[in-house]
Order: sequence, then structure tokens, then C-alpha cells
Amino acid sequence: MNLYEKLGVTSNVAIVILSVGIMLSLGFLMTRLTKKLKLPNVTAYIVVGILIGPFVLNLIPREVVSGMDFLADIALAFIAFSTGEFFKLSILKKNGLKVVVITIFEALFASILIFFVTFYLLKMTLAFSIVLAALAAATAPASTVMTIRQTGAKGDFVDTLIQVVALDDIVGLVAYSIAISVAIALNSGGSISFGSILQPIAINIGVVLIGGLFGYFMKLLMTAKRSTDNRLIIALALIFLFCGICALLDISPLLGCMSMGTVYINITDDDKLFKQLNYFSPPILLLFFVRSGVNFKLDALLSTSTLVGTTPLLLIGIIYFIVRIIGKYFGAYSGSAVVGKSKEVKNYLGLALIPQAGVAIGLAALGARALGGESGQALETIILASSVLYELIGPVCAKLALYLSKSYSNKLEDITEVVEVKADGTKKSDVEILIERINEIKEKIPKHEKALMQEEIAFTEEAEQYYQMQSRVGLLNRKK
Repeated sequence: MNLYEKLGVTSNVAIVILSVGIMLSLGFLMTRLTKKLKLPNVTAYIVVGILIGPFVLNLIPREVVSGMDFLADIALAFIAFSTGEFFKLSILKKNGLKVVVITIFEALFASILIFFVTFYLLKMTLAFSIVLAALAAATAPASTVMTIRQTGAKGDFVDTLIQVVALDDIVGLVAYSIAISVAIALNSGGSISFGSILQPIAINIGVVLIGGLFGYFMKLLMTAKRSTDNRLIIALALIFLFCGICALLDISPLLGCMSMGTVYINITDDDKLFKQLNYFSPPILLLFFVRSGVNFKLDALLSTSTLVGTTPLLLIGIIYFIVRIIGKYFGAYSGSAVVGKSKEVKNYLGLALIPQAGVAIGLAALGARALGGESGQALETIILASSVLYELIGPVCAKLALYLSKSYSNKLEDITEVVEVKADGTKKSDVEILIERINEIKEKIPKHEKALMQEEIAFTEEAEQYYQMQSRVGLLNRKK
């Protein structure tokens, strides 16, 4: 019996609204705790979902959870569209083919290693092993980008990392699309043919083209006269419409939304829309991750599965966690060595590719829906369990990689260049050097050139008038 049945609440509308409110409130409150522990928000959301789920407090009815099934598609769409921002042609031209080679090496190396361990050592079914291996390719762009922004890291290592993470999800999605098609064919007793492999590739190419058209259409609608509110409405309308079309055709919206964001940023160079969506999307992502936690089958972790004989899913999750890290690191090292990247990129890129959350969890939810039954449940359980571990150590490893690669520093002497000798040859004092370093940092801070909204202008003018009036009153009082 859930909370609402105990309280005698029968209104479906009230139950849904209260459930959403509980998920948002508790998700936010848990981030206050994880922030003190220096853990990422995703961990807080998944933990809250487990706590309010059927195995602990049972605060969210199963009907509400099943009714939020669309959140996986929407969350993936937002993540993918935001990732498109990093596919500027001007940046891609710098590394070009090198990044593609590195991405293929690190993504496929991890997938091949996972497949070998799960199918040959753990004796899991071929269909399940293929899908799980495909999911190993994906990383968490949100965690990596967040860490880069927090540290202010720059340089070749950062440019390479961002492009690899973005391309990573393309390789992961294509691999997943092929894997899920093969898995469904195997589960239904059908045979694997060249056509069954070629079909999902052709579908994804079509999705990329349609997504690009949506991006171009978005540019046409985003005229200079559009208000900020209307820009957000147009962007959401197109993203939701595209997701709806993909859901109707039973395909993932990830590649298409990434293409939409890529086309838009390249033909407009407008990054303000991406920032605006980044402010809008957190509640949706919170609900998605909390729902994933609610959907988490705690009892399945310790239970055995017919897929793997007597091996508990918890052990499989830990093995997946460790093997994927090994695959990512050595794959990134090998790819960087092949294309002749610097020692810093070779040694530390794999360390920054450990995070895995949003894309993998979203694809696991779609995979669980496609596979169904015990296979689907096991897939989502393994990915969720390992994602909690990845989100615990992933951002820390990413930050360590940025530091070891000398992409950022907290020392003033490393982030500023000041001549320590005056024109007459005498050495400057420590105070003079410090002042020059501070002034140099101030010059690097971007100026606020964007025009203020009318409400802000009115408020500012009113505040200035009030301040001037208070100053005059104070002056008159002193004269008295």
C-alpha cells in the first residue's frame, strides 16, 4: 500500500501533482547533502528515487512511474541538443580525423572488452551481451563539461576531450541501434542478416538528416525580433515535436537532436539559446533520474538471473564498472598514440572519459522497454548500479585528468603572464606584481554586453533614483 492509499487520496490529478512535487523537492534537498560530500547531483537524484521507491518508502505509485515513461526520450533529447553546441566546424577542423580515430578506439575497445567478458567469461546470452557492450561506449557529457566549466580548463587536451565525449555518444548510439536490432531479432528467433545490421544504420542517417532540417527551421524561426520567452517556446516546441516523431517511429531521438543542435550552432553561432535551455532542463533531468531510481530493482541486485546462471547482478555491475574503465583508458591511450597526440593526451584522456550517466541510463531505459521481461530489467539494473559508482568517481577522475594534463591551475603565476622587471631593469615588488596579475585576470573576464531587458532597466533606474533621493535626504539631515 502506497502513501496515497493510506491517506485516502483517490484523485488521480492530485496523486500525479503531489508525486512530481515530492520528486522535485526531495531531489533538491538531497543535493544539499551530496554538495557537502562533493558528489554530483545525478547521484543525489538516483538515491532519492531509490528511497521513495517501492523498496523503501513507497511514496510514488507505480501508475505514476509508468506514466512518466516519456521522460527518457525528453531527457535524452535535451542532453543531445546541448551536446551539439560543441560541434562547431571551426573547432572540429583543428583536430579533424584525429579525434574520430581516438573516439573509435576508446569507444569500441571498451565495448569489445565488455562483450568478451560478459559473453565468454560470464556466459550471458548473445543478445544481452551485445546490448550491454554497446552501452559501454557512451560517456556522460554533462559531468565532463560541468567539470571543465568549474575549473576553467583550456588547451588542446580540453578541446580533444570535449570533441571525443560528443563523438563518443554518436558511436555509442549507432552501436546501440545496431545491437538492439540484432538482440530483438535473436530474441524473436529470427536470423541475423546483413540487412538487419544495415537497416538501423540507414535509419539513423535519416534521423540525422531530419534533425538537421529541424535545426535549420529553428534558425529561420529565431528572428532578431523574437523575445527571450518566445525563443525558448520555439526551441522546446521543435525538440518535443522531433521527439514525438521519433517515438512514433520507435527510434531514439539522440542522434537527430544532436544534429539539430549542431546545425543550429554552426549557421547562427548563437550559444545563448543553449544557455537558456541549460537553465530550463534541470527539473526535467531531475525527474528523469529520480524516476530511474524509483524504477531501480533493489531485489534484482542480489538475485541471480537465468541470463548468467548463478552470478548475482550486483557482481555483474561491478565487473562492468571495472572492465569499462580499463577499456576506456587503454582505448584512449592507443588511439592517441596512433594519431601522435601529446604525452598529456595519451596518459590522461582515458581518465577523463570514465563518467557515465545520462545517455547510458536513457539508452538503458529504451533498451529495457525494447527487450522487456527479465532481460530488460537486468539491463537497466546493471547500468543504474554502475552509473552510481561512475558518478561517485567519474567527476573526480575528470578533474584529476585536467590537472595532470596542465589544462588548468589555481596558481596566479600559471594563469597570468607578468613581466617581473621594470623598464629601467629594477625588479618589481611583490605588491606591484600581484596588482598586475589581478588586472590581467579582470581584463580576461568577459564584459556584459547584452542589453538589459526593459524590466531590468526600469528597476535599475528606479534603484538609482531611490539611492540619489536617500543621499539628498542624508545630506539635508547632516546640514541640520
